[in-house]
This record gives sequence, structure tokens and C-alpha cells, in this order.
Amino acid sequence: MIIGAYEAMPYLVECLASVEAQTIDPGRIEVITVDDGSTDGTGEYLEEFAARAAMPVTVIRQENSGGPSGPRNVGLGKAAGRYVFFLDADDRLGPEALERMVAIGDRNGTDVVLGRIEGVNRGAPKSMWGRTLERTDVYSSNIKFTLSAQKLFRREFLTRHHMRFDESLWTGEDAVFTMEAYLRADGVSVVADHTCYYLVGRDDGKHVTKSGGYALRFDSARALMNLIAELVPPGERRDQLMLRPFLVTLLPQFGPQYAKDSEKVRRHKLELAQPLMDAHWNEGVAAQMKVGERLRLHLVARQRAELLLSVVEFVRAKKQPAALLERRGRRVYIAYPHFRDARAGVPDAVYLAGAREARAFPGYREGGTPSVLRRAVRRARRALRSSGSATPGGRAAAA
Repeated sequence: MIIGAYEAMPYLVECLASVEAQTIDPGRIEVITVDDGSTDGTGEYLEEFAARAAMPVTVIRQENSGGPSGPRNVGLGKAAGRYVFFLDADDRLGPEALERMVAIGDRNGTDVVLGRIEGVNRGAPKSMWGRTLERTDVYSSNIKFTLSAQKLFRREFLTRHHMRFDESLWTGEDAVFTMEAYLRADGVSVVADHTCYYLVGRDDGKHVTKSGGYALRFDSARALMNLIAELVPPGERRDQLMLRPFLVTLLPQFGPQYAKDSEKVRRHKLELAQPLMDAHWNEGVAAQMKVGERLRLHLVARQRAELLLSVVEFVRAKKQPAALLERRGRRVYIAYPHFRDARAGVPDAVYLAGAREARAFPGYREGGTPSVLRRAVRRARRALRSSGSATPGGRAAAA
């Protein structure tokens, strides 16, 4: 258990209480805490905890490093257990969390274990908790949408791949670390039927993910995209993973805040996005998005600042675009701004809804693409017509 802490009081009190309350044998828990230059009594409280805790606790006090990567790497260098779990000092574990996660990891021999996360006064990822998965991977589940560091990692696995947090990143460093672990892991397990971790919203707003300027988000997106491109060959699987940094990290930079940004900031955001779009944006990634998402990133890729601003303002106003059904309801276009505006020149395909999005519109008919069976029947009919026309009277010749 590695706990990096900076100015963590009073949240640290409940955090450590949740560690003490774990049902797994205390002798099996090794706690390594790193006080990253706190001035609010965090270091002193960690030492008090170490003096009374039933499990072995190491307290390391260091000058402030400026981010969570340094303390996590220090703790990782000291860890000696079979597994490593990164616990943030303002969050807390759920009851039985370690016991359940270690059990499923041992049962399946997996290198990474995810425990269900819930938010307290803040949001939390939800799409990956549909059911408990004994063994899965990053392509067969939605785990790519939870890339925080609060996972159970097999320590030997991290050591074998020389994995550490990137201390040059001020935000999103855990996303790069966790995605690399997903990609290199011999299986991932998911505990979905029991809350293992509580993400706690601080009243003072001192969350690393909420701090720092917008340029740091582009650094984070670049690092994650480059990692995916390095480890996954071009094709459907790479596109599937690229959706995450485009959707979660890059797109919010062109959300409602973009309309309130100065002209200078808007121009800078487009400049920062350009190399990322040139390198990694393609039809495979775009096809996975909803129309409003795809349209904004298409305009970012084309550097169409004047069109992008009007689309963002439309989204910011929470307006509902009209839908146009064509081909007897089998094709749905969602008419965001500039749809079929000849002067704008945005292709119709950008506005074409995928099946999941199209189902929300009355009159939509599934099956715009013929099924395999239907295509086979059509081929058979064409073959019969062809063989029949080659004989007198239009009948097929006898065998």
C-alpha cells in the first residue's frame, strides 16, 4: 500500500482509518507513506499512525516534488509485497477492498485488478462496473475509461517492465502508467459487485486533476496517444484505445469553456491540438463518437476556428439539434450548425449518427447494412437468374 500525501489533513484521518479497517490480515499489509513536504500536520499524523498501527508502516518525509508521481515512485522503490496499491491520502478504501482484490488476482493470476469506485462529493467512472470480470483485457471491456492509479498491480510485473510514473507530467501521469499496465498485463480482473474505493471531493478543491493550466492537458493527451501508438499497431484496436484521450482529455478543451476563452487562448489551443490531430485523428476514431463530439474534433483537425466557435456556442446553450431521416429511416443525420452549408463544406458523413445514437430518434430503422444472410440470399438469386438466362426459355439446364 503506497500513500502519497500532501496537505492531506483532515482527509488523511479517514483514509488511514479505512486502511486499519481492512479485513485482510494486518501482517499481510505493508504501508509506505510519503509526505511530500506538507505543512499542515500531515507528516506528524503519519508518524503517529505508524507508531500505533497493527501493520508495518514506513514514513518517508521529503521536500515537495510538485505532483503525485514523485511520491508514488519513491514508494514503489521501497515496496516489497506481492501487490502494490496506490491510495490517495484524501480518498479511502471500501470495507474488504484489499481482501477481495487480492483474492480475485490470486485466483486468476492477473497482473492488474480494478475495484469498483464510487464518488463522494464528486463524479466517478461508471461504465466498467456492469459485472465482475474474472479475467479480461483493455479491448474487451470499458476499463480504458478508468485510468487513475487506484488499482492493484502485481509488483513483479511492474518491476519486470521497469514501470514508473512520468514525473515530467503534471497531470494525467496516472493515465499513462495505467494504460501501459493494461497493455502489458497478462490479464485484468474487475471487482464490480463491491465498492472498493471512494473518491472524495475535497472542499478546498485541491485535486491535482483540477489544477494547472490548459496546456498541461495537451501534454497529457500527447503522452497517452504516443504510448498507445508505440504499443499498439495501426488498426481497429489502436483506434479503439485512441478514443479515450480524444474524448476524455482533448475534447473538453473545446467544450463550453472554449467559448469564454480569449481569442489568444482559443488560437493557442488549436495550435497545441494540431500535431495531435495530424498524428492520430482518423475515420476509425471518429466513427466511435457521437455527432456533436465528432464535429468539434473534425473542425479542430481542419483548424476551422470560425466554424468551431459557433458549434461550441450551440453546445454551450444546450440546444437540441434536429434530426433528418433518409433512406426510409435507415440513415439519421443530426443537424448541428453548418450541416449541408455549402460555404462551410463539412462532409455529410461528419453528421451521420451511428446506430446507438440513431436509436434515440423515432422512425429510425435498424439494418441499413444488409445482413450476411441477406447478402447470401441475394447472391444466390443472382446466380440462379444468371444460370437461367443461359438456357432456352429461361430455365436452368438439367444436370
